[in-house]
Amino acid sequence: MHPELFRLPYVNVPIYTYGALQALAFLLGLWLAVRLGERDGLDRTHLFNFGIGALLGGVIGARLLMILTEWNLHEDKRQLLFSLDLLRSGGVYLGGFLGGLAVALLLARRYRLPWWRTADAFAPSVALGLALGRLGCFSAGCCWGKPTSAWWGVEFPEIAHRFVGTPTGVRLHPTQLYEAAAAFLLFLLLLGLRPRRAFPGQLILTYMFLYGAARVVIEFWRDDWRGWVGPLSTSQFLSLGLMLASLLLFVRLSAQRRRPTPEAPSSPPRGN
Repeated sequence: MHPELFRLPYVNVPIYTYGALQALAFLLGLWLAVRLGERDGLDRTHLFNFGIGALLGGVIGARLLMILTEWNLHEDKRQLLFSLDLLRSGGVYLGGFLGGLAVALLLARRYRLPWWRTADAFAPSVALGLALGRLGCFSAGCCWGKPTSAWWGVEFPEIAHRFVGTPTGVRLHPTQLYEAAAAFLLFLLLLGLRPRRAFPGQLILTYMFLYGAARVVIEFWRDDWRGWVGPLSTSQFLSLGLMLASLLLFVRLSAQRRRPTPEAPSSPPRGN
């Protein structure tokens, strides 16, 4: 891991790898989404504003879900709500995805953007952003996995324990890298699927289903606190809901595409 990328000269302010990768993920993702959206005939300015708003919704959603999952762990609730750790944390990804999705739906209506085509334009960027973000998690040591004896297990240094509480002195599953690899493969899949999509919405629904499935599996190796809903972690519970919603919407949109369009009645012949 490498939590600190470099320090600004003269002012000696640290630039953290996690924050730098998150910023890079957003800039690359927004650039790509605008380009893809323009190819579908969408307005460039509206796409840019759409992306900014969705990002802000994602930031808020990620922190709200983190507060909910960690609420019972803190005796002093004010410390949880107003601590610097909350501001520096990336929060919970699924909370960010759902928060960004909620704001995106509102903005699509405000800017009169066709929802499914707009969502498809942003789907590859969401996957790419997640891949880069998880590399940032690995650099910071957060989102760690369970102990393992596998040769690819990672032993994090003491600085990771001081920063985010990562266990030290033991090899852990690099679940951050597992998810980064899955997200990058999903990014490539979505780009390859885009020219052959059968209907608008296919890309974002494919992302939702496959990411949900990958997250359910990866959660079995995660070991940081994310809360529980019965026998499932909060992330597994939300991921299963994401998979179910995407599957139902996929079936609905696919059925609408196959439904024949009624022909307009022909005009009666005119007499002379």
